[in-house]
Parts: sequence; structure tokens; C-alpha cells
Amino acid sequence: MTSAAALSAPAAAGPVPSATPLAVTAVGAVSAAGIGLQALGRAVVEGIAGHADPTGLSEESLPPRPVRVVPDLPVAELIGRKGTRHLDRTTKLALVACRLTLDTYPGRAGERSGVVLGTSTGSIRSSSEFSMETLRQERPYLVNPSLFPNTVMNCAAGQIAIRHGLHGVNATIAGGHLSGVQSLKYARNALRQGHADRILVGGVEEFCAQSAWGWHLSGALGVDVPVGEGAAMLMVEQEATAFDAGRPVLARILACETGYGPRGRLADALASVVTAALERCGRRPEEVGAVSYGATGLTGLERIEERAVRAALGGRTPGRGVRVKESVGECFGAAGVLQIAGLLGAWRHTAAPAGELALVTAVARDGNVGCAVLESGVLA
Repeated sequence: MTSAAALSAPAAAGPVPSATPLAVTAVGAVSAAGIGLQALGRAVVEGIAGHADPTGLSEESLPPRPVRVVPDLPVAELIGRKGTRHLDRTTKLALVACRLTLDTYPGRAGERSGVVLGTSTGSIRSSSEFSMETLRQERPYLVNPSLFPNTVMNCAAGQIAIRHGLHGVNATIAGGHLSGVQSLKYARNALRQGHADRILVGGVEEFCAQSAWGWHLSGALGVDVPVGEGAAMLMVEQEATAFDAGRPVLARILACETGYGPRGRLADALASVVTAALERCGRRPEEVGAVSYGATGLTGLERIEERAVRAALGGRTPGRGVRVKESVGECFGAAGVLQIAGLLGAWRHTAAPAGELALVTAVARDGNVGCAVLESGVLA
């Protein structure tokens, strides 16, 4: 297994070479909206706030701000009880999302399947608690060794591969808000290089007191914006492979671009990335009918993202705006793939016709920006 801290590259200048579309043939999501894509799509379309009671998730005090957490995570029901006793919440969330995805995949995953999982730093709670144990115990080497595996950033991706016999590429992308787009780019390259026949591309973030206090004290979120958690997975494969096997294509990933903008130029950088992504797939700005926004609730970034999208689309705002965080809260490393899952869920909930073009955008305070271009498929 490998672990990568993905870095954004500048958007290409001049003509942009075309990219081969990828097919999304299955999707699973677990969030504060509930278990499954249907619950997420309904919440996004109808503006339903997700589950807000963190009882039982934290023994520490929590900051005075709203939260969105997954209600009744069905670990035993979906993945069984064996070997789950010492797993942290990050890994359990990822395993449940993976199980939901594989249950809807119209085929067999097989050994030639891989995993690319986006996150912030893995399980923040596990790392924090293990560090605290070295201070609380009489001697550091008396810490409970069963706590250590959960502190490794690629623990969740490894567990997915081990439990399902997936021997293809296995990577963890620590890209924060850019993790979703970066994971798609990584998966696209891995498929093109033959490192797997199909790849589970996902994102995961757990709720814990440590991250909740971090968000609260940073001032990076609006005062009424909830801290959330969740996980989502997409089964991604070459479009020709899916067609040859007769698998329905839920969506086509036409392009994924990342870039960087210095202080004061974030809007320009994101607009440039959106333009490059559309050029790469040979689509025009006026064709875009939906946007799944990533900066919802982020202080100072939400308006930058909206302004950049309008600029890239010639001053136009698409009719369908998907804001997943209004239902599931700020999910950081899981946000990008949850944006995609929320978009697919919204398409399904509204019976959107195949062929609608959508943007999935991301912008981070460190200057990284990204965009994926998707086209709706068969979502019945």
C-alpha cells in the first residue's frame, strides 16, 4: 500500500489535450442525511438538515456549534462483527460506504480492483488519543498496541482492500478539500497505466471532539455552519470496459483539473481551472446545467467560489446548484466525493435526464483549487 499527499499543479496554458471519459458504475454514501444515496439525494434536493445529535460519539466536551453526524452506523449489519472491535470510526465509515457501493455494483470487483481514498489526515481522534496515551501511562511503551494501527493514515484504505481481496493500486490522498478531485485524477492515471481494472474512489472523515474544536477555534467556518462526518465511494472504470460488460453508467467523469492561486487570486485560479476542465472534454460553458459547490460555509471562500464559477461560465449561474454541506456539514477530506454523491443523488431524486453537464468545484485556503466535470447517465 502507498500513501500520498497530493499536491495541486498549475492549470495548463494554451491548448488542453483531451481526456478519455471514465464511467461511474456504482456509488455508496453514508452521511448525516442517512445511509445510502437515496437519503443523501433527498436531503440535498429538499434542504433537509442531517442528524444533529452526537451522543455517544465523544466523551470530551464539544464546542458550542451545530454538528451533523451519521445516525446508527450499521457496522454489524453490513460488514459483520468479526475484526471490527478495534477499528476506529474513520475505518468503519469507509467500510460501510464501500459495502454499499459493492452491493450496487452490477459485477464482481475481483483482485484487479483498487482503492483510492481521500482524507485529511486519517483518524484525527486515533492519532490524538495514542499521543495522549504516551503521556498518561507510566512509561510510553506501556501504551495499548491495538490503538496504533488506527493512527496510520492509510488504515481505512488497507482494511477495504484486505476485507474484499482487492489487489490493485491502494492509495490514500491527504488533500483536505481537494481530496475528491485529486483522488479522481490519481485513479484516472492508475487506470490508464494499467494498475487496476476498476477503482473504488472515495473520501472519508469522522466526527470527533478534536476536529470539532479545531474548526471552531480556527474561524474557518461560519458561526452557524455545522461540523460533520461521512464517507462516499464511487466505482470508477474505463468507459469502454463498462460498455463492453453491459454495465449501466450512472455518470461519466469527463475531466479533472487542479491548480493553484496566490493570495488575492483564488477566484481567477478557480475560473482558469474550470475553463481548462471544460476545454479538456470539449464542452462549452453554456452547456453546464449544474454545479456542486465545495466551499459552502467556509469563511471568505464561498463567495470566491461562486464568483469564479460565474466568471468561467460567462457571467451565468447554472440552474441547478447542489450544496451538500447544508445537509451533512463540513466534512473536509470527504467533502469532494460527497459533493459528487450528492449530485448523483439529486439527479436521481429529480429524475434528471441523462446528459446534463455538471461541475464539481473545490477551493482551499492554502490556494489549491480544483474542478471535475461530470455528465449524468442512467440514474433510474
